[in-house]
Amino acid sequence: MTDILYPILGGLCIGLSASIYLLATGKIMGVSGLLSQALFSPPSMNTKWLPLLFLIGTIIGGASYGVLTHQTVPFPDPRSPLLLIASGLLVGYGTRLGSGCTSGHGVCGISRGSIRSLVATAIFMLTAILTVMITK
Repeated sequence: MTDILYPILGGLCIGLSASIYLLATGKIMGVSGLLSQALFSPPSMNTKWLPLLFLIGTIIGGASYGVLTHQTVPFPDPRSPLLLIASGLLVGYGTRLGSGCTSGHGVCGISRGSIRSLVATAIFMLTAILTVMITK
């Protein structure tokens, strides 16, 4: 039963937090946008610290779950640091080019009925499926 329950509860928590963030700030809860606001916005309580606190809370929440449930995440095979840096830069460029990341488009954009987010999420998923098919 818990195999089904945890993903449902997780999805509900993500949806609830996205709704609360939108109602409280009037902004969309996409991780790339929050990271951009936290790193590059001029310092002020509304534009810099709230996204930073949200991101810190996300990290602490995930780590706390792992500690409290004694679960560990298996790491994939070691990868080249150069490959990881190049991959991170490509992901960052893609989020700028696509006007948001998978969480912003998939969770927040689709729920708002955004056609752009629906198309972007379909492209993300298709690209991921093709990448796995090619590399495996």
